[in-house]
Amino acid sequence: MTGNVAPPSAQDVEQLRTDGIVGRQGAFSADWADRLGEDIMTIFAEALASPGTAVGRGPNRYYVEIHPERLRGFVDLVTHPWVTGVCEAVLGAEYRIVEVGFDVPLPGAVDQPWHRDFPSPPETTREGRLTSLAFNLTTVDVTPEMGPFEIAPGTQWDDSPEFEHGMFPPESHWPRYESLGRRRLTRRGDISARSALTIHRGTANRSTTPRPTLVLGVDAPGAGNDERHDLMVTRAYHARLPEPLLAHLPCRVVDELEPIEQKHTIEGLVMGAP
Repeated sequence: MTGNVAPPSAQDVEQLRTDGIVGRQGAFSADWADRLGEDIMTIFAEALASPGTAVGRGPNRYYVEIHPERLRGFVDLVTHPWVTGVCEAVLGAEYRIVEVGFDVPLPGAVDQPWHRDFPSPPETTREGRLTSLAFNLTTVDVTPEMGPFEIAPGTQWDDSPEFEHGMFPPESHWPRYESLGRRRLTRRGDISARSALTIHRGTANRSTTPRPTLVLGVDAPGAGNDERHDLMVTRAYHARLPEPLLAHLPCRVVDELEPIEQKHTIEGLVMGAP
């Protein structure tokens, strides 16, 4: 896993609280990211051939939840000192890994509407506390033509009754997000941590190349996002996992892996998907 394995700084944690996103360049080697990309594209091909496994998030854009053991680098990722340090600082020592998946904007993907991934919980709107994080890792070196992820820093605290389903700000709000928006031109080996409440969107992929991105979802105790997912591992894989990791991986332990029925569809993004 060669890369930058230093834990997060106090500045990293403060930037995450302030901007709703923070990144670590070169957390992993490019070779490690390439292996991640190989695994993701293998699973993606299987998902496209299995109805209901790849969920549309807009035209030519898909999201797939996956089994941790299908990724050769899963343990490297979830035991990386920057990842564990960010989780502990923001979510507490008893943080829980609840989701592993990936997003693939294919050539021809269009701009998504500005959105957050789920409604803000009371802990955020009333107490100013983040109860979940999403870590993202690209498997390609992102160019402006490939539909970079775009995020509006500081908007994790936005709260308005005008948000449809608590997630989609009306178009009258979009100029503000466009003025704040930053497109993430990440490279293989980079990682970011963000609040899924920070307003963001995928942009149009005008290239001839897919842009796969791994997503790792982590909760504070009681956040409840595990209800939207079905994390499972086999008994054989579970027995090989490091003991400290098991405390953060509440999941079903099964004899054989079962297909994942995705429970978290985002209707405002599915509309218009093929």
